[in-house]
Amino acid sequence: MFLAPMVRPSPTMLTRTATRPTTYLTNLLQTCIDNKVHAAGKILHAYILRAGIFADTFLANRLVELYAKCDQVDSARKLFDKMPQRNIYSWHAMLSCYCKENQLDNAHELFDQMPERNSVSWNMMISALVRNGYERRALEFYWRMRWGGFELTHFTLASVLSACGSLGDIMYGKECHGVANKLGLDKNVFVGNALLGMYAKSGTIGDAVKAFGDLLEPNEVSFTQLMGGLVEADQIEEAFGMFKLMHRNGSRIDSVSLSTVLGVCARGGNGDIGATSGDDWDVHIVPGKQIHGLTLKLGFENDLHLSNSLLDMYAKNGDMDNAEILFASLSEVSVVSWNIMIGGYGQNNEKGRAMQYMEWMQSSGFEPDDVTYINLLVACVKCGDVGSAHRIFDIMTYQSLSSWNAILSGCAQNGYHREAVKLFREMQLQEVQLDRTTLAIILSSCAALGYLEGGRQVHAFSMKPAFHTDTYVASGLIGMYFKCRRMVDAKHVFTGVHQLDTVCWNSMLAGLSFNSMDGEAFTLFVQMLRMGILRTEFSYATILSCCAKLSSWSQGRQVHGLIMKDGYADDVFVGSALLDIYSKCGNVNDARKFFDLMPSKNTVSWNAMLDGYAQNGCGDEAVCLYKQMIQSDAKPDDITFVAVLTACSHSGLVDPGMSIFNSMHEEHGVEPLADHYTCIIDSLGRAGRFNELEKIIDKMPYKDDPIVWEVLLSSCRVHSNVGLARRAADELFRLDQNNSAPYVLLANMYASLGRWDDANDVRSMMTEQQVLKDPGYSWIEHENGDACLLG
Repeated sequence: MFLAPMVRPSPTMLTRTATRPTTYLTNLLQTCIDNKVHAAGKILHAYILRAGIFADTFLANRLVELYAKCDQVDSARKLFDKMPQRNIYSWHAMLSCYCKENQLDNAHELFDQMPERNSVSWNMMISALVRNGYERRALEFYWRMRWGGFELTHFTLASVLSACGSLGDIMYGKECHGVANKLGLDKNVFVGNALLGMYAKSGTIGDAVKAFGDLLEPNEVSFTQLMGGLVEADQIEEAFGMFKLMHRNGSRIDSVSLSTVLGVCARGGNGDIGATSGDDWDVHIVPGKQIHGLTLKLGFENDLHLSNSLLDMYAKNGDMDNAEILFASLSEVSVVSWNIMIGGYGQNNEKGRAMQYMEWMQSSGFEPDDVTYINLLVACVKCGDVGSAHRIFDIMTYQSLSSWNAILSGCAQNGYHREAVKLFREMQLQEVQLDRTTLAIILSSCAALGYLEGGRQVHAFSMKPAFHTDTYVASGLIGMYFKCRRMVDAKHVFTGVHQLDTVCWNSMLAGLSFNSMDGEAFTLFVQMLRMGILRTEFSYATILSCCAKLSSWSQGRQVHGLIMKDGYADDVFVGSALLDIYSKCGNVNDARKFFDLMPSKNTVSWNAMLDGYAQNGCGDEAVCLYKQMIQSDAKPDDITFVAVLTACSHSGLVDPGMSIFNSMHEEHGVEPLADHYTCIIDSLGRAGRFNELEKIIDKMPYKDDPIVWEVLLSSCRVHSNVGLARRAADELFRLDQNNSAPYVLLANMYASLGRWDDANDVRSMMTEQQVLKDPGYSWIEHENGDACLLG
């Protein structure tokens, strides 16, 4: 370590200085600058003043540099102001000092006062502005520099391209790329890496890969930037491939590249590193645990940033046991470390453990920050504890946009949509700057509430900052308008987005399906195919649902072929949708074969197969499948019981149906709903077991559900139970006097029993109430695959 006493001028030094003043003092000052020795530099400054050589501009410049290097900005400025003569290097020394200390206003003022400037002057300002997040101002300086005729260097273009990347301004970035080509600077490693970073950050990963290929000698920065870009583009395999190539090329693996590849591991990927000989690694898909081993091997175990990346990798993959072990072994922790642990437990639905870490964090002397509270908010939200989330939100000293979005999301996800709308209004009153996430969340709540006026207000607000053309917000607007039955408005939003992504197309498909516009949805899907739009599992699940509702087996088979081609056949939701269309089109045996081959099943899959049996009158098969479901530890829900009880009802399996109905609450904790009562009443009614049926009706809490009484009335007609039929009809008249079903069913029953006077009385009641019988329709599919509706 270089210490101040080592350069304290001695009498011998002063004698030498008298002989060779400038050269010797310059060397001493440079030593002080290199080693940031402020005290010794002040002694030299005093000697220069006493010796009367302060007028030497070169020495004065060195003194300004010294104070700048030692973070003595005020001293540097005082000295600069007292200089009898300044040259461009004097101005640069002071400008560099301001830029280094991020005093951009002072730097800008000094820059404007400079009597002359060169490329170095402009580069200093542009670099400082980019470094401090003033990218737009940096681009303005760049244009002023170009118009002024100053020479553009690799430092200029590297900074400007970095600004374009941060702004996501691909057009400006491409223009700078053209300038780099024209000046022959595109092969420069600094410019090349900046080009690569700009394309990667702007989401044009193809251009980023090309920029990487154009580099003559890519370094660790090149590999790391492209890895990061590939991760953001969800090209996980390719990102691992870059790490493999980096290792093979012998590029230096530093803590930044290791942090980046750990970010890849946190996003997904599993596999092995097969060590061959020595340090040669055959990297396939690099798993986080082996990167952890590489980190230790390279001696980075004490790098806090890298340790936090390792913690994050374990937490994101839900491996909190290894995260705990690593956290306990860290020689140093930061607020980031605590936040990762709290966030990890929050994401794993372990709210209690997250709260414990919050308490340990505070008892260890660390103050929670915005991220800490947001992670706790998420933990509460994931567990459905919106009340606790609200309390955490209320105690935050500064409620950032991220925290507002977290609490809004919690309300929306847990069905507290009115509360979400109320919070959104409060945000506006507090003039919180909203973003695309805020608008998407509140639009989902407006859609759930059918709150058209609120959705329109959000739409109007989104027009000002041009959020309405953002695909994320546009998708929310489309969903909201469709839920509110405003099909024209939804289509208008869709056609107004310049660059539609898969999410917007999926929102249109879902909206059309929701509004029973299934034919139009299929036409839109065909348009997706022709335009080469990426289909997702959601696209296929939605369009299969449309085919099922259309009972169009020919179209369903075509979609199934595309699913096989695109590799979504093993997706559990797509598989469930395929089961549904097989069953609705009467191919229940093929549906069961497909069900048995599914690699993974969830409750939705089981329900789809049960519903298929129910629709096709396969009651015994449905009961057997239900038992298999229970034995497989799959958790039945209310839809499961509707399906199996319907199957029992249609197949005359009264006793198995009663047994399953009675087990709902007692064994599975599912409270019977109106649909379940309808199924069991239909089952008992078909069997003529009216004594049991009346006991259930007397106890059921859904006496205002008309479907229950319609089902009972139909059963009474079959078994000529006039007394109970009259009770059911009276209940239906009470609920809706204009419903034609009870009049028709009751009149037909009287007619079948020869009670013509009673039948005429019912028809007279229909006439008096001006009730018209609803017409019936049938849906058929022609051989050519076209479907039509028959009256």
